[in-house]
Amino acid sequence: MSTYQVTFLPDNVTTAVCGGASLLHAARAAGVDLNSPCGGKGTCGKCAVRIGESSYTDALACRTEVHCDLTVEIPAEARMKKQKVLLSEKQLDEDGLWRRYKMDPIAGKYHLTLPAPDLADSMNDLDRLLKALKKEHGIEAAGISLNCLREFPEAVREGGFEVTVTVVESGGRCEIIGVTPGLDEKPAYGAAVDIGTTTVVCAICDLKTGKVIDREGSYNRQASFGADVITRIIHADENKEGLSELKEAAVSTINSLIEALTERNGLDRGDIVSMVCGGNTVMTHLFFGVTPKYLRLEPYIPATVSFPQVKAADIGIDIHRDAPVLAIPSVASYVGGDITAGVFAIMPGGSEEINLFIDVGTNGELVLGNCEWLVTCSCSAGPAFEGSGVSSGMRAMDGAVDRIEIDRESLRADCGVIGDTKPVGVCGSGLICALSEMLAAGVIDRAGKIRTDKGNDCIRVRDEAEYLLIQSEESGTGSDITITESDVKNLLRAKAAVFAGIRTMLAQVHMDVSDIANVYIAGGFGSNINITDAVQIGMLPDLPEEKYEYVGNSCIKGAILGLLSKEALAAMDGLAGRMTYIELSIGNQFMEEFISALFIPHTDLGLFPSLQQAGQKQGKE
Repeated sequence: MSTYQVTFLPDNVTTAVCGGASLLHAARAAGVDLNSPCGGKGTCGKCAVRIGESSYTDALACRTEVHCDLTVEIPAEARMKKQKVLLSEKQLDEDGLWRRYKMDPIAGKYHLTLPAPDLADSMNDLDRLLKALKKEHGIEAAGISLNCLREFPEAVREGGFEVTVTVVESGGRCEIIGVTPGLDEKPAYGAAVDIGTTTVVCAICDLKTGKVIDREGSYNRQASFGADVITRIIHADENKEGLSELKEAAVSTINSLIEALTERNGLDRGDIVSMVCGGNTVMTHLFFGVTPKYLRLEPYIPATVSFPQVKAADIGIDIHRDAPVLAIPSVASYVGGDITAGVFAIMPGGSEEINLFIDVGTNGELVLGNCEWLVTCSCSAGPAFEGSGVSSGMRAMDGAVDRIEIDRESLRADCGVIGDTKPVGVCGSGLICALSEMLAAGVIDRAGKIRTDKGNDCIRVRDEAEYLLIQSEESGTGSDITITESDVKNLLRAKAAVFAGIRTMLAQVHMDVSDIANVYIAGGFGSNINITDAVQIGMLPDLPEEKYEYVGNSCIKGAILGLLSKEALAAMDGLAGRMTYIELSIGNQFMEEFISALFIPHTDLGLFPSLQQAGQKQGKE
């Protein structure tokens, strides 16, 4: 089969691909990340590129095959950009943590002085070391890695029988994975990782002091295979190399973060001797290279919710070759280890108050309960809020509109934009704000229908009714940025799913919204939600605003706790086991709640008393 050269501009990188391969495939091979929320199905239109050097032809990269040498220009709007990644808004409450759990990392360094052998003492080197480790540090070591054993005899003699060993303790077993001659005062480090569908965050911790040295985040390179988990499951299932491609994308994302962190802090990657990660159930399957195929087929069964500990080199993570890589256990098919970690780190463990934990990203996970019981569910809400299925939608990155205010008379919008650049689309928080403002300004009615009878230039009908948010001359794409009636309907479905999930959980435990004492909103998207707007559109319950608390990236906090405390890691395992999962597809209750929530704020206005009161007050004025 013939091969052809494809050059991508403005990167000026060239790759060779077989004839018939798509430009999207060529871009992946070249390391150029194209925006492709639909995963290459040709339905989203986000991967539009220009082919040619002098006279351009516009084309979708996923629908265009390579049959000759090509030069391809990638416009800014088609490129995956550095996103607004939430590393963590709040530091860990270390004092409170260590009152509950002993700081006892899964890996650490220990200095040893061994008695030198002679003809009267012919004990082998390893037994000599294990005996000293138990005597001096009380550690019952079960063994030594083969890599370490190969280096050990020379190292112990080079140090004059004084060595520093790196020991891993997890799962009731100890293993020596490193040995250096003499006293090695260089700290041992660990990596905590949040493998999100959209973004990946990595934190490096000093395992002796517990200090978080640095954090870094980026978009998940799997995004070029699809914006949501279902699209990625399909890619893994329907393509021969699909599963390995997605695994490699996750691994390479993590390795790039580790590379950035180690270079910035003057560390060797081999200094990182343990890793704890959290992710939703699909992401964890893909990271470990386990098929997630049956997660999307009824009855939605994962291969496992608790993954085995593996060594870094065996999975391709570029840290110490024998460093253990552990995953925080999931609860069910669509409630993952990221939720286990987040609930553990955020919700008060000993509280009898009823708390609600909400994490809305490319999926919506909810947890309700207290110290005695917990119920959880997952609702398909996030893709629209992450930019998928919305014509102007995009993730929270430079150029994204994240705040909108509509003048009540002219109906023109004043927009806030992320970064010092022209707007190119609208991110999730901006879309929620847009719905709230469009209703308040009379652009849409409660059913989400655009009011074309308003007789205003900002409201027009082309292929369908749409609201002109930003004119072409003011946008970074050179085209109008609009919100169509179809966009509004998609957003209403997303917000309805969240509210219906909350109502369904409450009904299952025979409780009411008024029984909720605290609402914890987690995640990057969640932390940018304006509570007032979210209540006004009927996405969140009508509770006093002081009951709501933004908790930032809760998954990375839980992963850090697991990295620094074996006791905390075991507690998270127990927590996952005692969460009761509610499958929303069983019975009619969720669907009935969902249909009722497809209006703004809801068909039952009695569920939103504060909005009624505000409306009555405005009417009197």
